[in-house]
Amino acid sequence: MKNKFYTLINILGLTAGLTIGVLILLWVQDEISFDGFHKKASSIYRLENRVGTGASIQIWQSTAAPIGVMAKQELPEVKDVVRLTGASFRVFKYKGKVFNEEKTAFTDPSLFSIFDFKLIKGNNEKPFTDDNSIVVTETTAKKYFGDAEPVGKVITANDTINFTITGVIKDFPKNSSIKHDMFFPKQWLAKDAYRGRPAGQTMDDDFNQYSYETYLLLQPNAVINNLPEKLKQIHLRNKADDTDIMYLLQQLPQMHLYKADGTDGGIETVRMFIIIALLILVIACINYVNLSTARAMLRAKEISLRKIVGAAKWQLFLQFIVETALLFVIATIFSMGSMYLLMPYFNTVSGKELVFDLADLHIWKVIGITIVATLAASSIYPALLLSSFQPLKALRGKITARFSDAAFRKILVVVQFSFSMVLITGTFIINNQLKYIHSKQLGYDKENVFAFYMNDMQKHFDAVKANLLRQPGVVDVTRASANIIKIGGQTGNNYWEGKGKDETMMVRPMAIDSNFMSFFKMQMKEGNGFTGAVSDSAHFILNETAVQTARITNPIGKKFKLWNQEGTIIGVAKDFHLASMKNKIEPVVFYYQPQSMAAIYIKTTGKDAPKAIGAAEQQWKQYGADVPFSYTFLDDAFNNLYKSEQRTGTLFSIFALMAIIISCLGLFGLATYTAQVRTKEIGVRKVLGASVPSIIKLLSGDFIKLVLIAIVIATPVSWYLMNKWLQDFVYKTNIGWMVFAFAGITAIAIALVTISFQSIKAAVANPVKSLRTE
Repeated sequence: MKNKFYTLINILGLTAGLTIGVLILLWVQDEISFDGFHKKASSIYRLENRVGTGASIQIWQSTAAPIGVMAKQELPEVKDVVRLTGASFRVFKYKGKVFNEEKTAFTDPSLFSIFDFKLIKGNNEKPFTDDNSIVVTETTAKKYFGDAEPVGKVITANDTINFTITGVIKDFPKNSSIKHDMFFPKQWLAKDAYRGRPAGQTMDDDFNQYSYETYLLLQPNAVINNLPEKLKQIHLRNKADDTDIMYLLQQLPQMHLYKADGTDGGIETVRMFIIIALLILVIACINYVNLSTARAMLRAKEISLRKIVGAAKWQLFLQFIVETALLFVIATIFSMGSMYLLMPYFNTVSGKELVFDLADLHIWKVIGITIVATLAASSIYPALLLSSFQPLKALRGKITARFSDAAFRKILVVVQFSFSMVLITGTFIINNQLKYIHSKQLGYDKENVFAFYMNDMQKHFDAVKANLLRQPGVVDVTRASANIIKIGGQTGNNYWEGKGKDETMMVRPMAIDSNFMSFFKMQMKEGNGFTGAVSDSAHFILNETAVQTARITNPIGKKFKLWNQEGTIIGVAKDFHLASMKNKIEPVVFYYQPQSMAAIYIKTTGKDAPKAIGAAEQQWKQYGADVPFSYTFLDDAFNNLYKSEQRTGTLFSIFALMAIIISCLGLFGLATYTAQVRTKEIGVRKVLGASVPSIIKLLSGDFIKLVLIAIVIATPVSWYLMNKWLQDFVYKTNIGWMVFAFAGITAIAIALVTISFQSIKAAVANPVKSLRTE
């Protein structure tokens, strides 16, 4: 209460540091907890494939259907297996109500015994009573049936197929990698998908379709070193020409943050955020330590008197620990209130669904560890320092140089601003990379284009297109089999003249309409595009990367085979970005097959886009689609590719701002203290003729020197860390010296603004007031 100003600075700094630090650590705790709630998590592995050769090597998270079943039958290490694949059911009806579902999947019954997704209604050992059974989540059951009993109810999928509810499971935890709203028995798919195929061909011997997430439950003491090779031998025994196949095993708790080959899948971001949390907490601690040690001389006589009247050193040490703890209690109360208020905003920015629930032991664990560690770091050194005064010297005003020397405080200020400088530089570089991504030429024009999958409209495309082109706001219409922003499908089932015996080139196949290239303003390097003639079904267009990867010289007129379709290369398209810029441009093969083109693209004038969307919705309803009309602008789809980076950039900006604010609080307190203890010196200088600018320079010069040293130290550290972050991108901005110069100027400007108020106040003060007692 006697030192309200310094107490306020300490409490504000600690509150801000604890609030941001704990929020970040809660985010980290959520990330590393994914899939760890399963009791058998350490024995569950996802099976993945490494396919392709040379530059075409890919890792697929999906496998062929039979491999898991055969592994269970033949390998003693494998105890059980479960497979999941997306279901095509989207439209469901119950008592006249229509529902649209996106998260539907076929699975084996073992899903509910391997994982801890327990049925709250139904039989866990037999979740599907027949092939037309369905298991839904609690929320889905509530949506369809309200409070009525869901088990036994019948819903209709795609207007024709009836499914009976046989089980209800709890909603999936937020930290689960597996999340679906509806599960259908795999046996239904096994019968439907293979109806009309050659006699004897089943799902459990089909090594051509890679569309299943396969999880293996291994025996408790299973040795997995040789398991990938054993799986490969099973595969080659059934499909000998897949010589490039390799199997990878990934432990369930590792899936969220690592790729199957052990490389980063998000763990680097987690590590970066842990470092940022620690930096911000350290900055807050430095504020407290700096102000406590700087003001040690002001308490020297108090401490000496306590010692003279009998206080032991340990009692004084404990006193200062308790003082610090009291401040921490106040700061903790404020920080918990701040976290509660900021949590919704933090969730919006970070894309999380964290809940600040004081009944959750995990939250108390994070808060407790953070506060105890920060309290220890902040209190021990000042307590040792303050409790070690020699009473007689202190009472005579002759304290040893150890306490008057400010070298340690200067080091702490340098450390503090070095951390802040790293965060400022990181913010600039992340934002520069995001600007680079959005400004880079993609190889096609995505402006003012929206798209959706046609469903029933597909059979009437020509009529739909003709009608749309007559509408105001519609410039052009085309169609394709995939999303140009991110072409999903891949295949190595291709052949060309000169292909090596064991060579595999993974390509992205995409069926496109005759005007697709002109619609997106894509450039041809050589040859021609499709004309829409029947003969185009035997024609192919390759991109430059496909031609280079296959080493095809003079490609026009050369033979090419995609799946079972043999044809001729008629054109080479210039490369374009078909995925995130974290990935290199891959081989693409365009083919002409109208029945495969389910995606429609509509280019608008921009200002009349609402009219174009309205016209498209009218066509959608005209052809009997029960599903609510929805569409996506390609600009939005493109931005979604970098949602994670955009969130990182926003969080980095917030963290950098908070680090600067906390650092400036400490700097402001030190500047105030410096001006306070040098009041008489400033008065003497003014009496002897010192100008106001010279005094401002005197008071601020030392601090600016410290900031400059921090900039020098932080620059190489920033360059190393951000260069490592940019390595995730194949196409990236350059880290030029201007970034560091601008970040340095920003840090200096902020420091000057912080200390100038006290410097100017001290410089313009009347010297008579400070010297009148002399």
